[in-house]
Amino acid sequence: MKECPAIIAALPREVKDLVGGWQVHKLPSKIIAYTNDFAVVACAGMGPARATLALQAAMALKPVTAVLSVGLAGACDPSLHVGDVVHAGVVIDLQSGERYNDSQFKQILVSSPTIASVKEKQRLRESYGASAVDMEAATVARLAQAHNLAFHAIKAISDDATFELQELGRFATHDGQFRESAFAAYSVARPHLWPKLLNLAGNSKRAVQSLTAELERQLDWYKQRA
Repeated sequence: MKECPAIIAALPREVKDLVGGWQVHKLPSKIIAYTNDFAVVACAGMGPARATLALQAAMALKPVTAVLSVGLAGACDPSLHVGDVVHAGVVIDLQSGERYNDSQFKQILVSSPTIASVKEKQRLRESYGASAVDMEAATVARLAQAHNLAFHAIKAISDDATFELQELGRFATHDGQFRESAFAAYSVARPHLWPKLLNLAGNSKRAVQSLTAELERQLDWYKQRA
């Protein structure tokens, strides 16, 4: 069987540079997917429930043989910097305690149901030896395992261990989207946040560039086997 990876990200902006020229599928329930001759990318929003929808959509579009959980993540390891790429050797579900292993790598990624504060990042580092924290990888790993599919988590650091992001949580919707307009209005009225927001925008851009470069390398490997 030919290789066909499904790349699962939370938000389209995380993969926008990767999928230029791909066919776009705007699906029900605010799911956006992209396909080319040998791969599929799906985005349904933040959190476990939305990651489930994204993978289901990807599997409906292509005969998937492997699953990659990708996107931006927060650093728990102080030695990690913005733009660094994490390949998870262990993915831990913070709620259930379940662990999913990839013996090729050693870094530990913890999936949390909410955006982690600086204090929480420190706790995850101390309790689990976490390199980074995200919101979806454990769910994607569980589903990949249930379907007997190869799994790998690749995350790019967008906020280091000392960068506080918790306040963004109030702008996440019940269906895993981010209310950008509401966040912009909130920020305009609070000038003290402006330097932080500029840093966040620059950090996110750098992280997406790193993630894109890594995913292009991954896709080159799959393309040779398509």
